[in-house]
Amino acid sequence: MKSKAGAQINHSILDGIAVLQAIAGAPAPIGGKEIAERLGLENTRVNRLLKTLASVGIAQQTTNRKYTPGPGIHVLATQSLYASGLLRSAIPSLEKLTQLNLTVAMGVLWFDTVSYVFHAKPGMSAAEGIGRVGLRPATMSGIGMALLANSPIESVIEVYKDKTIPNFPDGVDSLLAELEKIRQQGWTRFQFQPDGEVTPNKAYTVSLTVGQPANSAIALQGDISEDDTQTVLTALREAKQAIEIELAKIKSLT
Repeated sequence: MKSKAGAQINHSILDGIAVLQAIAGAPAPIGGKEIAERLGLENTRVNRLLKTLASVGIAQQTTNRKYTPGPGIHVLATQSLYASGLLRSAIPSLEKLTQLNLTVAMGVLWFDTVSYVFHAKPGMSAAEGIGRVGLRPATMSGIGMALLANSPIESVIEVYKDKTIPNFPDGVDSLLAELEKIRQQGWTRFQFQPDGEVTPNKAYTVSLTVGQPANSAIALQGDISEDDTQTVLTALREAKQAIEIELAKIKSLT
């Protein structure tokens, strides 16, 4: 989830990253006041950070004085995808999974949200699955639950303490209990029920973490019965192994 903070932590950098994340995750141009309210920061500080990000092209201001991602953010995204090797290691395996007529996804955890590197519904090409879906609360995602279960308990508590947790109205203790079940099982079978509704025909997500340490997870979603779960798990485990082999090849070159 995150590294343990050291004594020399730089809060200006952390605030800058938080502001950048707010811009990148917003579905439409967003103003400094709204960002400040979301992050609990002073307006003056947020505006200064926004102007700094805009000065290097990572953010850009619209005619109505709101902010959107600038061209520089695409450079960062491209460089990070290249350096990590995650997407190019995963695409062949993800493309193979699309043959199962289920939704195929790969995502990474950022504090309490999941960002999808890949998300393709049945019938979509692999190219259509890249960058198609935005952020989603981690506790409303099979990928998010798999990655939270793989995170240190103290980190999960720090992120969710004193907060309303989507899908876990009873609070952090109920979330931790569910994460422990996932941890013991080694994989996730997840069904999100909005407002406590019971909808038997709702799609299930089966997910596995990828990598050592696990910085991402893959999932299949759809009409997956309990009887089908082991077949789906076998396909995911084969994909996981293939992705990890490709990632190891890239790391061996560095």
